[in-house]
Amino acid sequence: MGRILAIDYGNKRVGLAVTDPLQIIATPLETIHSQDLLAYLKAYHQREPLEALVVGMPRTLLNEPTDVTSAVVGLVRRLRRDMPEVPVYEIDERFTSRMAHQAMLAGGLSKKDRRDKATVDRVSATLILQSFLASR
Repeated sequence: MGRILAIDYGNKRVGLAVTDPLQIIATPLETIHSQDLLAYLKAYHQREPLEALVVGMPRTLLNEPTDVTSAVVGLVRRLRRDMPEVPVYEIDERFTSRMAHQAMLAGGLSKKDRRDKATVDRVSATLILQSFLASR
């Protein structure tokens, strides 16, 4: 079994999370610059075969596109074109940032760590991945 990697895409930063090889546990992986994402994913796929990619699709509470939605749709197209051997799934990512803050608070992270947007992005990606695993 390959790993499943989740992406919480932002115009500046991208939070990444990955499963263990048995696809049971979702773990924060890294936060990278959005321009480096495709190169990072291809290199990661060479080291650790990916069974799937899960991309958080940003929507408003009224299920309307956000200012980042078109960029995420473009990313999904590029992933499907550049990595055709890896299925790409989209999952609703509403509330993940809020849930990430709550999870970090419950986990005892300091106020300084909770303000770190890179940490929030990684935790959000982990929540996206956990949601995907639960829905299977």
